[in-house]
Amino acid sequence: MKKSVIMEGTNSDLVTYYAERAREYEKIYDKPERQSDLLALNDILQGQFAGKDVIELACGTGYWTQCIAKIANSVFATDINAPVIDVAKGKVFEKNNVTFELADLYTYQVSQPYNNLFAGFIWSHIKQQELSSFIDTVHRFVKPGGLVVFIDNNFVTESNRPIINTDEFGNTYQHRELENGKKYSIVKNFPTDDQFFKVLDGKAEGIKFVSLKYYWVVCYTRK
Repeated sequence: MKKSVIMEGTNSDLVTYYAERAREYEKIYDKPERQSDLLALNDILQGQFAGKDVIELACGTGYWTQCIAKIANSVFATDINAPVIDVAKGKVFEKNNVTFELADLYTYQVSQPYNNLFAGFIWSHIKQQELSSFIDTVHRFVKPGGLVVFIDNNFVTESNRPIINTDEFGNTYQHRELENGKKYSIVKNFPTDDQFFKVLDGKAEGIKFVSLKYYWVVCYTRK
């Protein structure tokens, strides 16, 4: 698998880690304590994207693609990893309104920006010192005045893997072990609402931040 620019914003093992985790990834959504939050996220996303054409970055195995596709007009779902897209393509999309594309968000060019963008569980893998440039990259896919929605994890001690290291920039790291026994150390940051407003200052309007117990959502209009 070719080395991707995305690694500069995460760590050298992240792309490989998610490729190898593709077939077991969605087990994380089986945790009993998270079911109420997952339903709430589902409602929020469907409320934001009903009847709209959406580009999704880092779609992964298509768990949230499937949620959005139920109510969106169309979803153009992208990811850097072929194994996770293969899993996503195996899902049922009742409206037949999803197109998948293998794409590195740092280098991929769309023919024209979208009015609506969704990105789930990628913010936490971007290093703190690179978040501003990451947002600029994401905004290439969205028209000024367009809607941007991110979701990701909150840290809850009894439900998350422990933080094993914090670097000089405040990035936090977790150990991850796959079912085949392979171990990885990956960047996994858990931002505060103040950090969102700081990173998005001058780049967004109408910022709305919702913090559930296990997950957070940020919605805004791209400047």
